[in-house]
Amino acid sequence: MRVAALALVAVAGCGVLAGCGGTTGSGGKDGSAAAEKAPPHIRVDGAYLPEPVDTGLAAGFLTVHDTGGGDTLTSVTSDIADRVTLHRTVSGRMEMQKSFAVPANGSLDFTRGGNHLMFERLTHKPKVGETVTVRLNFTRSGTVTIKVPVRPATYNPATGGSSGKAEDDTADTAGTGGTATP
Repeated sequence: MRVAALALVAVAGCGVLAGCGGTTGSGGKDGSAAAEKAPPHIRVDGAYLPEPVDTGLAAGFLTVHDTGGGDTLTSVTSDIADRVTLHRTVSGRMEMQKSFAVPANGSLDFTRGGNHLMFERLTHKPKVGETVTVRLNFTRSGTVTIKVPVRPATYNPATGGSSGKAEDDTADTAGTGGTATP
C-alpha cells in the first residue's frame, strides 16, 4: 500500500512539474527535432528591479524569449550583488533552481509571485532611475548582458513582467555573438 501511495505521489508530482513549463506568452513549445537542433535566438525584454529597502536582497524580473531552438538559463551575475540566484515560487514558497529551460519558440517569464532572480548581499542600495548591469548565462547562447532599470518598489507592469520593447530594457542576441547590450 505504501509503495502504491508513493507511486501516486510521484506521478502527481510529474504532472505538476510538467504544468510548470516555461511556455508562456505568444508562441509555444515546438518539440520537433528540427526546432531543438536550430540555434537559439534569445531576446530579453521587460526587465526591471524594484528598488530594495536595504542592501540585503533585491528581486529582478524579466522575460526571456527564444525564437530559435531552445536554451537553458544556467546562472546570472551582476556587479551589484555578491550572488544572484534563480528562484521559482510554488504554493507561496520560494524554491531555488539550478537552471530554467527556455523552450524553442517560447518564452520564460520572471514575474512577481512566480519565477524571479534574487540579488543577494548587494554592494549598495540601488535607487530609482539607476541602471544595473546583469549577465544571463545560457548553455547554448553564452552570456547575454542586459541593462536593468531600477523602478519604484511598487512598480508592476500591466503585462506581468513584459513591458514591451523599450530601448532601456530590451536585449537581442541576433548578430551579436551571444552578448547583447541595448
